Amino acid sequence: MTRGYPKVDMQVSGELLTQISIGAVALYALVTAASRAIDRLLALAEYYDIDEVLMGMTVLAVGTGLPELSSHLIASLGILSGTLDYQVTSAVVIGGNTGSSTVQQFLLVGVLLIGYGSIQLTRTFIRESYVPMLGAFAVTILVAWDGSISRLDGVVLFVLYLGYVGIRVSRREQLPTLRERPSLNPRWDILVATGLLILVLLSASIMLSVVELIVNTLALGGSTIGVMTIGVAAALPELTAVIDSIRRRAPNLALGTLIGSNIVNPLVGIGLGGAVSTYYVPPAVILWDLPFKLIVGAGLLIWTLYWRDGELTRREGAYLLGLYVVFVTGRLLLFSGQ
Repeated sequence: MTRGYPKVDMQVSGELLTQISIGAVALYALVTAASRAIDRLLALAEYYDIDEVLMGMTVLAVGTGLPELSSHLIASLGILSGTLDYQVTSAVVIGGNTGSSTVQQFLLVGVLLIGYGSIQLTRTFIRESYVPMLGAFAVTILVAWDGSISRLDGVVLFVLYLGYVGIRVSRREQLPTLRERPSLNPRWDILVATGLLILVLLSASIMLSVVELIVNTLALGGSTIGVMTIGVAAALPELTAVIDSIRRRAPNLALGTLIGSNIVNPLVGIGLGGAVSTYYVPPAVILWDLPFKLIVGAGLLIWTLYWRDGELTRREGAYLLGLYVVFVTGRLLLFSGQ
């Protein structure tokens, strides 16, 4: 009898490795298709001469968050239909959501500052973008404090985003956007963009099914896996924006995209997902992820305004890289099982 155990273990390990490989391919397809889709959508926006402010607040901000948003949509539909586990799936997508925005807020802003040198924060940017980001974190903590996102909570988050977009558009404030050449064949681009968006949804569905299986097999925390996989991979479109901005010597382009995604992720991602199916929120998200982001974000703002005259430099970039290491280390040490 004992001789049979190694074969069973090898079989389980082989199946697990296969599932991990499938999940990795699905995650790659998700991120790549989302990136290609946003390129097509931006080209179409240029062709149809969509207002630049509206394009920045919708097509660009939502497009760069497409991996997270599609994961939320598929997760909520899976929870609603009973094909995906409520607690595990909720933990995975919310962990991926907060993980992605943490990568952007700390790691990518740090890379931007180190690569470019320094950025001067204007009062307008702080008032119209940075403070709303902190507000989005605070509101998400409040509605999730009881360990769940109800449908009413989800609606509140999403309505807040719509209100924010309405205010920005009504003020006609020009936002930094990724400029693309206008579409040369709009019908073809619409068709391709539609196909890519379908691929995004299919990839998200496969990935979430695989992650649920891995969580159950390894008895790991769903939100931890979300932070370390979806959270990192979903930030790749923003990494492209950072690299492009450094190359163009246009740092405000990337900074606006990163801050915008940090507003979209909680308000639209968690908001729409919660409105569809409701979510279970792991304690790690309430006690570590969101408070860490809020406290560091507020602290950086105070430091920059009162001690650095509104300027972010390579030193602050290095601090942010170190803080991301602190975030991940604390997450793994304190909440690895969630």
